[in-house]
Amino acid sequence: MLVSGGVLGFVAPLIAYSVKGPQSPAVRAHAVAALNFQILWSIIGIVAYLIGCFAAFIPTFIVTVIGIVFGVIAGIKANEGQLYRYPMSANFIK
Repeated sequence: MLVSGGVLGFVAPLIAYSVKGPQSPAVRAHAVAALNFQILWSIIGIVAYLIGCFAAFIPTFIVTVIGIVFGVIAGIKANEGQLYRYPMSANFIK
């Protein structure tokens, strides 16, 4: 999220899901939750960027910060062995 300005945040969870998902049910659960959250916020980031082209870039900044903050919280919870339920998330992948 930080490097791409809120647009490519789904890439890391997609890689984790593809590589380690079939080997571990816990990794798969965390990766699916992260992927669903990041796909939704990547779409919102693209819309915010398009809006920002005509107005201020504040919506893009807000989307990026939200993605980073909830990603860090989820990473901490996953490190503790807990499954984190992302707020403001949709179920694209099950």
